[in-house]
Formats: sequence, structure tokens, C-alpha cells
Amino acid sequence: MRNKILPGMAEVTRLTRAGRLGEALSLIQRVVRGRNPDSGAPAPSASAELASAQPTFPKPTVPRPAAAPLRAPQARVMAAPTPGATAPEPPVPPRPAPAAPGLPGGLSGLPGGLPGLPDSLRDLMREIGKVGPLFDGLAEPTVPASTEPGLFLDRSFANAAGQRAYKLYVPRGYRGQAVPLVVMLHGCTQSPDDFAAGTGMNRIAEAETFLVAYPAQTAAANHARCWNWFNTTDQRRDRGEASIIAGIARAVMEDYAVDSRRVYVAGLSAGGAAAANLAAAYPDLFAAVGIHSGLCAGAASDLTSALRAMRDGARAVTPVRDALPTIVFHGDQDSTVHPRNGAAIIAATGGTLLREEAGVSPNGRTWRRSILADGRGRPIFEHWVIQGSGHAWSGGDAAGSYTDPLGPDASREMWRFFREHAITRH
Repeated sequence: MRNKILPGMAEVTRLTRAGRLGEALSLIQRVVRGRNPDSGAPAPSASAELASAQPTFPKPTVPRPAAAPLRAPQARVMAAPTPGATAPEPPVPPRPAPAAPGLPGGLSGLPGGLPGLPDSLRDLMREIGKVGPLFDGLAEPTVPASTEPGLFLDRSFANAAGQRAYKLYVPRGYRGQAVPLVVMLHGCTQSPDDFAAGTGMNRIAEAETFLVAYPAQTAAANHARCWNWFNTTDQRRDRGEASIIAGIARAVMEDYAVDSRRVYVAGLSAGGAAAANLAAAYPDLFAAVGIHSGLCAGAASDLTSALRAMRDGARAVTPVRDALPTIVFHGDQDSTVHPRNGAAIIAATGGTLLREEAGVSPNGRTWRRSILADGRGRPIFEHWVIQGSGHAWSGGDAAGSYTDPLGPDASREMWRFFREHAITRH
């Protein structure tokens, strides 16, 4: 067995370092099942192996609706609707072919599990396994159709860096008046529908009358549909995915009446890290940022440094001058993104502690909140630590993935925080 494992290990290591985790896990499965990857013996397809290795994953019992088709790439796809009228839908192109299935979210699909593997392979798999929802992919969670009375529209945006679909929630109260916009970035393996269901942000938008945009990462850009927050080219202004997400915000602002002083970005996990990058790259576009279970801007520059930052916490960074108002949520039992990362985000703001508060959510989670001030004494940074919570959206709905219904409502607190902050034009 050892003679078969060692040649495969070298290839697994190479694929992992290259970020090709789907191929790495497929090779591991073949090796563990006794196939020498260099022997030329026939092996089942990656799709078949991954399908057989899928772990049990709890699903909501609500039947899944028919998936909405993606739109063709276009920078602007809709004009602001006439007050009181229903926005027209453009023609629907054929639905793209489905993506290949993702990696299993854990290691339970491997024969014998971790205990039966050689030490070197077990250590590598532990490293990959710790990444959890940031890099490992699952089939798209089943989520119920939106029950909100507003419009939940399929849209698409493209620029020189690429094309992404996105969903846009337009509340019933929108009648052409200037309203805020919140851009929500999902975590790995999630979709806009899943993230909307889990965070409940559309319900808040309906009650408070603001727009919500949900950009969608593709499996082609990242096998697990993670935002590539750890790639330098995707972190910078007018480059890569940062430019695409900012472009989506601007496209909504062109097509609808959006208060340009009140555009916000928030995200979970990989989406939270991407939101931090956007806040640093586009302080003139976004008025505030919400980061849940994420990492600070520039926390990593490649996959290796990303794994290290997730496991140990990002290294201290130089405080950002004139950092955007920032609200951070993190569970103190998060084993995917170390809670030290939440503290690092706040440290990067350079804020000065004003006071600390503690409480218990209606559903039983204890929390601590630190409120910090900027150099002018304004209380514009908040750090929430949810005791007993893991890698999940605090106070989220169980209809979505990676949610902790027991915690304080992160969505409502983020909106409360966003509402307090706007860009001051000089």
C-alpha cells in the first residue's frame, strides 16, 4: 500500500498547492481504494467517485422550486420600473449545462475515514478538511422559493474581468425614490437563493425599503463557488472579482434610483473576506461593511497563506487610514475560520475601544459586543463575538445553509449599523 500511496502523494500535494482541490480529492480516493495513479489502470470518473462520496447533509423539507435561468452577460439589463408597474423581464436564453458536482463537504466519503490513512495523507486531508465551506464544495442546497412580496430578479453583469449572474431584490415599497443598496456576498458552496433564505435580508429590505444584490460565484471560477478572496488579482481595485462585484453595484445604481451615499457590502466566510477586500479597494463606493466569519483585507495572497490565516488567524496588518465603518460577527467556536480573524479585522481599523457590552439572544446565545471609535472619536466599529457558535450566520434561518438560529440576528444588526452610516460628500 505504501508504494502506491507515495507517488500519488506527490501529485496530490501539487494539485492542492495549485488550488485544484477537486482533482486532488479524486486522486486521493483512487489511491486509497488501491489504484496506483501511475499504473494506467482504469479508474471511475471523478463525477462518479464524488457522487459516491457525498456525505449526509441536512436539507430543508420544503420542496425545491424550479431553478431560475441565468441571463446572458450584459452590463445593464433593466431600466428603473415605472412607479406602480411590474418590472418587465427580458427574454430568457437556454439554461447553461449543469456544473460538475463539487467536493464533499467533509472527509466521511473516504474509505475507512481518516484513522485508516497513512500519516502523510491523513495530515494533508486534515489540512484540506479544515478549510470546510471556504474551499470544499457541496451540491447547491435546497432552499424554498422567496415568499417576500417584492421582486426577486435574475440579472447578469460582465466587464473585462469576467461575467457573473446576480439576483436583485426589489421591495414592494420601491417606487422610484432614492433607496439604499446592500450587496450580499455568499460563502462557499452557497448560492444567492440559499444566502437570501439563510440571512433573511430580503425580509428586512421589504420592511425598510432598500435593494439587495446577491452576486453569484461560478464553479468555473472556483470549484466550490468560493469568492477568490485570497488571490491578489481579485483583491485590487478595478481588477478581477473585486471589479465585477463593484460593477454589479454600479449597474444596479444605474438602473434604479439608489442613494449613492448609502451603498453597503456584507458577506459570510469567503464572502466576508471578499467584502473586506472591497471595502479597502472602494471606499468611495461603499459607506460601510459587514463581515461575518471572515478575514481582513489582504489576509492572504495565495492558497497556502489562506489556509494558514484561516487556521491560525491573519497576521496583524497596518491599520487602514480612514477605514470604513465596520461591523464584525464571529462565533467563538468557529473551527473553519479562527475567531482571531475577527479581532484582526477590527485591529486593522485602528479603532479605540469605547465600551464593551454583553447579553443573551432571545434563543439563548450569549454574546459580547465591543464598540470602537475612529480618530475623530466617532463610534463606527463594532465587534460581536457569539459564544458557542461555529462557522454560521448568527440568527439565520435554518432554511439556508451555514446558519445558527440561536444567535443574535446578525442581519438586523448589520442593517441597523448600515442605516447609521453614509458617505459624506465634500
